[in-house]
Amino acid sequence: MRRSLPLAVTAAALTVTALPASSPAATPSSPVSVAATTAPAPGALRWGPCPEGAAAPRLECATLEVPLDHRDPEGRRIDVAVSRLASEKPSQRRGVLLTNPGGPGGSGLMYPAVLAASGLPQEVLDSYDIIGFDPRGVGRSTPVTCDLTKEQQWRGNFPPYAHTAADVTREVPYARKVAGQCENSATAWMLPHTTTANTARDMDLLRAALGEPRLSYLGASYGSYLGAVYTTLFPRRSDRIVLDSNLGPGGYDVTAMRLFARGLEDRFPDFAAFAAGHPEYGLGSTPEQITAKFYELAARLDAKPVQGVDGTAFRAFTFEQLYADSSLPRLAEFWQAVETGGELPLPELPAGLENLLASRLAVVCGDSRWPGTVREYQRNVAVDRLRYPMLGGSTASVSPCAYWPRERTEPPVRITGRGPSNVLMMQNERDPGTPLVGARELRRAFGGRATMVTVDQGGHGVYPYGGNTCANDAATTFLTTGERPARDLACAAQPGNATHSGDAARPRNVSK
Repeated sequence: MRRSLPLAVTAAALTVTALPASSPAATPSSPVSVAATTAPAPGALRWGPCPEGAAAPRLECATLEVPLDHRDPEGRRIDVAVSRLASEKPSQRRGVLLTNPGGPGGSGLMYPAVLAASGLPQEVLDSYDIIGFDPRGVGRSTPVTCDLTKEQQWRGNFPPYAHTAADVTREVPYARKVAGQCENSATAWMLPHTTTANTARDMDLLRAALGEPRLSYLGASYGSYLGAVYTTLFPRRSDRIVLDSNLGPGGYDVTAMRLFARGLEDRFPDFAAFAAGHPEYGLGSTPEQITAKFYELAARLDAKPVQGVDGTAFRAFTFEQLYADSSLPRLAEFWQAVETGGELPLPELPAGLENLLASRLAVVCGDSRWPGTVREYQRNVAVDRLRYPMLGGSTASVSPCAYWPRERTEPPVRITGRGPSNVLMMQNERDPGTPLVGARELRRAFGGRATMVTVDQGGHGVYPYGGNTCANDAATTFLTTGERPARDLACAAQPGNATHSGDAARPRNVSK
């Protein structure tokens, strides 16, 4: 059984966390009126201790009931698990800051405590009650399942690297099987309603339950798309919106999935320079030699897997470890072990992985329609294998989304510039999970609503993890004073600042 690297695939693909939409959005008044008719009264949340496994100092938890189908507010209800890290300075508190760490599919219940422990500035902690939640379908909210076997869980999210059109065809039965399991599971009734748009509507009901007229937001990776959808559907209920490590305006669709390969190509030179500068790993003395070593090791493992690790798993693990500068030594050590025949890591399955993968599939496959013919995936693979040879043969191949149930309750939300100018985008230039090219597309879609801060560094996650004072100061100033940079801002590199991912939803090996 493959173990260590397929788990890396799971982790990496969940970060973007990568999601698209081109159909017209609902008018801003439509979702607002729906929320207004079902909004719980302020005080509806009963705060108490957090459940085991989600407890942290000062963190409180509650449960909010929301409609399964927001078009039927009196119909079936589901639960959304919520957490709060309350401001300890009531005189300085200005509202609530809802947070999301990415995904889709990971828990956000502990994220307020993670942010506080990771350097979220005290003036932000004083200014807001920091709110976390498990989105619908996830964790301690009403969960979904696809009855994924242990082997399916280990297999991860990226399809096997397709070297030929026949390789794509060979993946079809597996993709069809997983989609069928989701469609026939005990929670199939949730699938048409487990979407980003409905999670955004849940967020607005949460805003009402908290007794707040408007909502500020900090979301990373997939959380950037969730925030973009919220502020599109509820522009007048959006206060200060910070989107970090941004997906394109369509979210996690087939385009975003293919962009993982672009992200690896953007980020890999940072690792090549690191490994070339550390001869103790024995991988090469120049970036060109490190790049050649990548293809050599991948081809070797394609031909003959080692300890259950094949070329697809090797590529995926490499991709995952590029999310943070602090992971580069670990990646070099892994390559060294593959090169020399050393022992490779074999971690245990993380708890909750089945739900994490199932809820990810529900959102990714349900948000938008994916190509439905094998021929189109074969064409995509042929293009991306040439354009982005490191990973393109994998990320362009067929997935369960190709065979997802066809029922859709609404078209995807189209991000536009309609609404107040209250969005601040944070973006690393060399982000493997949410590449700069996608962030620029989202910036164009927002038009005058947004200002973007780009940072000359690699990795996934800017605020508050990255340590770049130019970028961090811009986000903190906006959250605490409402002032944004007058125009798009480019922050220069600051040597020695390691980048850490903001997507806490990602399982790791066991580190991100």
